[in-house]
Amino acid sequence: MAEVHDAEAAHGLIARRASSVAAVFSRLDGDVPLPLVARELARLGVPVFPCAPGGKRPTPERGFHEATTDVRQVEAWWRQRPRANLAIPTGAVSGVVVVDVDVHKVDGYAASRSAARSGLLPQPLAVVTTPTGGRHLYYPADAEREQRSWQVGRAGIDFRGDGGYIIVPPSLRTIDGHPASYRVDGVAGGMVAPLVAQRLRDFLDPRPKYVPAPEPPGDWPLDVARLASQVARRPEGERNLGLFKAACRMAEHGHSPREALDALGPAAGQSGLGDREITRTVGSAYRHVITYGPRRRAPVRQAGSGFTHNEPPVSVSSRGL
Repeated sequence: MAEVHDAEAAHGLIARRASSVAAVFSRLDGDVPLPLVARELARLGVPVFPCAPGGKRPTPERGFHEATTDVRQVEAWWRQRPRANLAIPTGAVSGVVVVDVDVHKVDGYAASRSAARSGLLPQPLAVVTTPTGGRHLYYPADAEREQRSWQVGRAGIDFRGDGGYIIVPPSLRTIDGHPASYRVDGVAGGMVAPLVAQRLRDFLDPRPKYVPAPEPPGDWPLDVARLASQVARRPEGERNLGLFKAACRMAEHGHSPREALDALGPAAGQSGLGDREITRTVGSAYRHVITYGPRRRAPVRQAGSGFTHNEPPVSVSSRGL
């Protein structure tokens, strides 16, 4: 029974935060001072933080992790930098997630129209036009599941969810030396359905179903199919490391980088890694083996000392080595 009450409370909190964002946006049809918008969002329970004037870089030392609803802290930030841009973390913490339709290198409007026709982009909670001509489509966060941020560059669509942040109106960007604002174009009259972000990603970036690699020739002392299967099953947070280790094993057994990409790439893609990330991680694994030899650990620099090989193996970040 306690779990039911906790779930209901989470739903209610996220719904209130999303409603607060929509309510504040609906009142931005005039020249409302940005510090006042920041204060009002914080007062309504939506955490905020400042970014560089005319830019997107967070100014607090810990970035969006310092977002707060403390009105006094918010007022202090904007007293110190009155022209700072305004941002909110996305996901459950603010109650909203955002589909970012980009126009920099790829026209994301084409993909967004296609997704809308397929029923994957329902009516948004709010629509914001960006200084570069793109759009931010706001949706209430899903209280039942975490929705991490992702990017589909070839479609011109990004998703800002848990672990991300977004610049909000009436912030300004400097484009070709001229200020341009984030502008609210519309706000829904009531609550809207949450976005199913994973379905949208699968639609924009369909990945082939993983088929295990064929059994390697008998003279290969390495089960490539087993390695690929392990890579495909790696959970988020362990995907890069799993791919790195598997690629190291293939390098140690004489397989070329192309063979490693062919065997492990589809499996890594199934786990959620992008093509560039896969290529970068496999390349890092082969450089590691060339530099340190088979099954050797990379040296770790000790404070005040030289290198040593007696430390735990170096970790692989979510961006690869």
